[in-house]
Amino acid sequence: MIFIHTIKYLNYYLLSHHKKGHGIHSPFVFDLVSRVFNSKPDKDVLSAVRQVRNRMISDKRKIIFEDLGSGTWRKGLRKVSDIAKYSAITEKYGKLLSNIATEFASPMILELGTSLGISTLYMASFCPDTPVYTIEGSPTVAAIARQNFIEAGLKNVKVLVGPFDDILPGLFKDGVKPGLVFIDGNHRKTPVIKYFNQISEFSDSKTVVIIDDINYSKEMSEAWNEIKLNRRVSVSIDILRMGILFFREGINQINLIIRY
Repeated sequence: MIFIHTIKYLNYYLLSHHKKGHGIHSPFVFDLVSRVFNSKPDKDVLSAVRQVRNRMISDKRKIIFEDLGSGTWRKGLRKVSDIAKYSAITEKYGKLLSNIATEFASPMILELGTSLGISTLYMASFCPDTPVYTIEGSPTVAAIARQNFIEAGLKNVKVLVGPFDDILPGLFKDGVKPGLVFIDGNHRKTPVIKYFNQISEFSDSKTVVIIDDINYSKEMSEAWNEIKLNRRVSVSIDILRMGILFFREGINQINLIIRY
């Protein structure tokens, strides 16, 4: 596994474009990378999210954790601190989430996989007037996330508890098109492709979809390679950990690897 990840990183490093946008010929992507990727989020807001993450890392409680996204349903005890350490998004990628949310979130943000709510905080804190719907399969984890949102003073987040398959269809019945979608609750090829296809049906040309952990496993790499070639995708950007997808009109399909 370590060898495989090393090879992926070397390929990423050798094939990627510079994080400042050098060598990128698409005006849309150049603007995205040079302006949005490299924007500096508000330090006070970042500090507030960091405090929540640190508090979760120090939380030694053991909770009942239900895992609906690993291939087989599993239920067991896990430390909150372990979830925060090994599952929560890092600040490096949290900054990118906040930058993309600030630019593209309206009229709503959808997140598949709340966990402790750290990634949600990065998006919702910077878009306080944008509704954020986040879905979590584990009730106990969702309860902790809700408390984190309350303590952070966020009023724009709605936590939905249950399997994605049960909740997703009802979200779009009113015809609302998501501005930003973050998929981070399943690491299997077939479900990830399924959720992307469902979301793309209810999206428009302004929607941005981010898939986390695209190089987490062989399955996730295969899912990413299939999704980025979808006929609706005009631009795909691989930043090693995440894959970012755009449905913009008037752009011939571009698949890029960007160093971040």
